[in-house]
Amino acid sequence: MKHILKERSLDFAATIITFCDLLKEKKMFEISTQLIRSASSIGANIYEAEYAESPSDLLHKLKISEKEASETQFWLELCSRNKQIEVPQDIFRKLSEIKRMLGASIITIKKKLNK
Repeated sequence: MKHILKERSLDFAATIITFCDLLKEKKMFEISTQLIRSASSIGANIYEAEYAESPSDLLHKLKISEKEASETQFWLELCSRNKQIEVPQDIFRKLSEIKRMLGASIITIKKKLNK
């Protein structure tokens, strides 16, 4: 699961960078910057989690990824409300998959920690 999550988060960040080029064309620089930061942070924390010092540290890093995914969703929903830009549904689908995978991983780790 970890390898799949790493790959999906990296692919998602690359997709967001491409989408943000469109935002920049529409002079939406601030939103573009925030979106790239939050979307890339999802994957960065997943990659960092691979080297967690303990199960608690692993949980913490995945929870940060989950928070960044939530922030990313906010920026995407804000963009989708703007009439100048259309957010491809594929982006929402990819984010939803990552959020589900993170949620499942977090639940699994919490169960192991509570044993």
